[in-house]
Amino acid sequence: MNKMPLTRTGQQMLDAELRKLKSEERPAIIRAISEAREHGDLSENAEYHAAREKQSFVEGRIKEIESILSRAEVIDPAKLSGSIKFGATVTIVDEDTDEERTYQIVGEPEADLEKGLLNLKSPLARALIGKDEGDSVEVRSPGGARSYEILSVDFK
Repeated sequence: MNKMPLTRTGQQMLDAELRKLKSEERPAIIRAISEAREHGDLSENAEYHAAREKQSFVEGRIKEIESILSRAEVIDPAKLSGSIKFGATVTIVDEDTDEERTYQIVGEPEADLEKGLLNLKSPLARALIGKDEGDSVEVRSPGGARSYEILSVDFK
Protein backbone atom coordinates (compact mmCIF):
# COMPACT_ATOMS: atom_id res chain seq x y z
CA MET A 1 0.00 0.00 0.00
CA ASN A 2 1.43 3.38 -0.99
CA LYS A 3 1.84 6.06 1.66
CA MET A 4 0.02 9.29 0.92
CA PRO A 5 1.72 12.52 2.00
CA LEU A 6 -0.48 14.96 3.93
CA THR A 7 0.20 18.10 5.89
CA ARG A 8 -1.07 18.27 9.48
CA THR A 9 -3.73 20.75 8.25
CA GLY A 10 -4.84 18.32 5.53
CA GLN A 11 -5.11 15.49 8.04
CA GLN A 12 -7.17 17.67 10.40
CA MET A 13 -9.45 18.72 7.53
CA LEU A 14 -10.11 15.09 6.58
CA ASP A 15 -10.63 14.10 10.25
CA ALA A 16 -13.22 16.88 10.63
CA GLU A 17 -15.04 15.85 7.44
CA LEU A 18 -15.09 12.21 8.56
CA ARG A 19 -16.49 13.13 12.01
CA LYS A 20 -19.21 15.26 10.37
CA LEU A 21 -20.17 12.50 7.93
CA LYS A 22 -20.40 9.90 10.71
CA SER A 23 -22.05 12.03 13.41
CA GLU A 24 -24.37 14.27 11.37
CA GLU A 25 -24.84 13.13 7.76
CA ARG A 26 -25.22 9.38 8.39
CA PRO A 27 -27.90 9.75 11.15
CA ALA A 28 -29.80 12.33 9.06
CA ILE A 29 -29.89 9.96 6.09
CA ILE A 30 -31.08 7.07 8.26
CA ARG A 31 -33.94 9.28 9.52
CA ALA A 32 -34.79 10.34 5.94
CA ILE A 33 -34.90 6.70 4.78
CA SER A 34 -37.08 5.75 7.73
CA GLU A 35 -39.51 8.62 7.03
CA ALA A 36 -39.63 7.78 3.33
CA ARG A 37 -40.42 4.12 4.09
CA GLU A 38 -43.47 5.26 6.04
CA HIS A 39 -44.92 6.75 2.84
CA GLY A 40 -45.60 3.28 1.49
CA ASP A 41 -44.72 1.80 -1.92
CA LEU A 42 -40.92 2.06 -2.24
CA SER A 43 -40.84 1.42 -5.99
CA GLU A 44 -42.38 4.82 -6.72
CA ASN A 45 -41.07 6.70 -3.69
CA ALA A 46 -38.73 9.48 -4.91
CA GLU A 47 -37.74 10.55 -1.36
CA TYR A 48 -36.67 7.00 -0.54
CA HIS A 49 -34.57 6.66 -3.69
CA ALA A 50 -32.97 10.08 -3.16
CA ALA A 51 -32.10 9.22 0.44
CA ARG A 52 -30.63 5.86 -0.59
CA GLU A 53 -28.55 7.57 -3.29
CA LYS A 54 -27.25 10.11 -0.77
CA GLN A 55 -26.52 7.27 1.66
CA SER A 56 -24.47 5.52 -1.02
CA PHE A 57 -22.49 8.72 -1.67
CA VAL A 58 -21.84 9.38 2.04
CA GLU A 59 -20.78 5.79 2.75
CA GLY A 60 -18.43 5.90 -0.26
CA ARG A 61 -16.89 9.16 0.96
CA ILE A 62 -16.44 7.72 4.47
CA LYS A 63 -14.60 4.71 3.03
CA GLU A 64 -12.46 6.98 0.83
CA ILE A 65 -11.44 9.23 3.75
CA GLU A 66 -10.73 6.24 6.02
CA SER A 67 -8.53 4.77 3.28
CA ILE A 68 -6.63 8.04 2.83
CA LEU A 69 -6.11 8.46 6.58
CA SER A 70 -4.95 4.86 6.99
CA ARG A 71 -2.26 5.46 4.34
CA ALA A 72 -1.41 9.01 5.42
CA GLU A 73 2.15 10.02 6.09
CA VAL A 74 1.81 13.32 7.94
CA ILE A 75 4.69 15.65 7.13
CA ASP A 76 5.35 18.90 8.99
CA PRO A 77 6.66 21.41 6.41
CA ALA A 78 8.15 23.57 9.19
CA LYS A 79 10.74 20.82 9.79
CA LEU A 80 11.87 20.86 6.14
CA SER A 81 14.30 23.09 4.26
CA GLY A 82 16.32 23.22 1.06
CA SER A 83 15.03 22.76 -2.46
CA ILE A 84 11.34 22.69 -3.30
CA LYS A 85 9.60 19.54 -2.12
CA PHE A 86 6.30 18.48 -0.58
CA GLY A 87 5.05 21.09 1.88
CA ALA A 88 6.99 24.01 0.39
CA THR A 89 5.22 27.31 -0.04
CA VAL A 90 6.45 28.73 -3.33
CA THR A 91 5.94 32.17 -4.84
CA ILE A 92 6.36 32.23 -8.60
CA VAL A 93 5.98 34.84 -11.30
CA ASP A 94 4.76 34.13 -14.82
CA GLU A 95 7.59 35.34 -17.05
CA ASP A 96 5.13 36.38 -19.80
CA THR A 97 2.46 38.19 -17.78
CA ASP A 98 4.40 39.15 -14.61
CA GLU A 99 1.53 37.66 -12.59
CA GLU A 100 2.67 36.46 -9.15
CA ARG A 101 1.14 33.45 -7.43
CA THR A 102 1.86 31.63 -4.20
CA TYR A 103 1.19 27.91 -3.77
CA GLN A 104 1.83 25.31 -1.12
CA ILE A 105 2.65 21.90 -2.57
CA VAL A 106 0.36 19.38 -0.86
CA GLY A 107 -0.98 15.86 -1.27
CA GLU A 108 -3.77 15.07 -3.67
CA PRO A 109 -6.60 14.84 -1.07
CA GLU A 110 -6.00 18.37 0.22
CA ALA A 111 -5.25 20.12 -3.09
CA ASP A 112 -7.40 23.20 -3.84
CA LEU A 113 -6.06 25.71 -6.38
CA GLU A 114 -8.45 28.44 -5.24
CA LYS A 115 -6.87 28.23 -1.77
CA GLY A 116 -3.34 28.09 -3.19
CA LEU A 117 -2.92 24.37 -2.42
CA LEU A 118 -1.17 22.74 -5.39
CA ASN A 119 -1.43 18.99 -6.01
CA LEU A 120 1.97 17.30 -5.72
CA LYS A 121 1.19 15.40 -8.95
CA SER A 122 0.25 18.46 -11.03
CA PRO A 123 2.50 19.47 -13.94
CA LEU A 124 3.47 22.74 -12.19
CA ALA A 125 4.38 21.02 -8.90
CA ARG A 126 6.37 18.35 -10.71
CA ALA A 127 8.30 21.08 -12.56
CA LEU A 128 9.02 22.94 -9.31
CA ILE A 129 10.21 19.92 -7.26
CA GLY A 130 13.96 20.02 -6.72
CA LYS A 131 14.34 23.63 -7.87
CA ASP A 132 15.53 26.60 -5.79
CA GLU A 133 14.78 30.28 -5.40
CA GLY A 134 15.81 32.18 -8.55
CA ASP A 135 15.44 29.18 -10.88
CA SER A 136 13.20 29.28 -13.94
CA VAL A 137 10.93 26.40 -14.90
CA GLU A 138 8.97 25.63 -18.04
CA VAL A 139 5.64 23.87 -17.62
CA ARG A 140 3.86 22.15 -20.46
CA SER A 141 0.11 22.17 -20.01
CA PRO A 142 -2.95 21.78 -22.25
CA GLY A 143 -2.92 25.58 -22.69
CA GLY A 144 0.66 25.51 -23.97
CA ALA A 145 4.10 25.95 -22.43
CA ARG A 146 4.54 28.60 -19.74
CA SER A 147 7.68 29.82 -18.01
CA TYR A 148 7.87 30.78 -14.35
CA GLU A 149 10.59 32.22 -12.17
CA ILE A 150 10.73 31.08 -8.55
CA LEU A 151 10.73 34.17 -6.32
CA SER A 152 10.74 32.50 -2.92
CA VAL A 153 10.60 29.13 -1.20
CA ASP A 154 9.37 28.84 2.37
CA PHE A 155 8.64 25.93 4.67
CA LYS A 156 6.04 26.90 7.25
